[in-house]
Amino acid sequence: MRRVSTIACLALVSGLLAFGSVNSASAADEYDYDLVHSSVSFKARHLDISWIHGRFNEVSGKFSIDRDQPAKSTFALTIQVASVDTANEARDEHLRQPDYFDAKQFPTIEFKSTKVKPIKGGYAVTGDFTMHGTTKEVTIVLMGGKEHDFKKVKRVAFSTELSLKRSDFGFDKNAIGPIGDEALILIDCEGVRK
Repeated sequence: MRRVSTIACLALVSGLLAFGSVNSASAADEYDYDLVHSSVSFKARHLDISWIHGRFNEVSGKFSIDRDQPAKSTFALTIQVASVDTANEARDEHLRQPDYFDAKQFPTIEFKSTKVKPIKGGYAVTGDFTMHGTTKEVTIVLMGGKEHDFKKVKRVAFSTELSLKRSDFGFDKNAIGPIGDEALILIDCEGVRK
């Protein structure tokens, strides 16, 4: 399985990976991304001596799980770039500017699955990851998938982490600056059954 070396959410990010466009007509269970019980966070090196941590506060998505035919499952995630939050208002505003995420021109980070393969403990999900106007195929490993019925509401959850390089997504290498090119993206996603 290929592990992607690349950033952003942050960013899959869509994401992540909003978990996504569901076109399944079979017995798939459909879930909406639960923002209250989910998170898309990241960390990037600062001066190659420490880590800066952040998150995206506005994320949405959908996913469908077909237990009988897992390859028909779908995942999609959309991250609003302007919702970047590193607990420092001045830095967050800078990250929204053209020399970083350019939130005005590229307002979202998105992931949409194109292929799903069941693996032990979860799924290997290949899809299109779009950030900063560039789309690349990535494969992420989503661990989890066990359903839980809490207060008559069915839920399922997945987690993943991946490494992304901004320079792979059209960011100017010369403008990377003291924050490293590569970032680690952490996605913990809980879905609520429709």
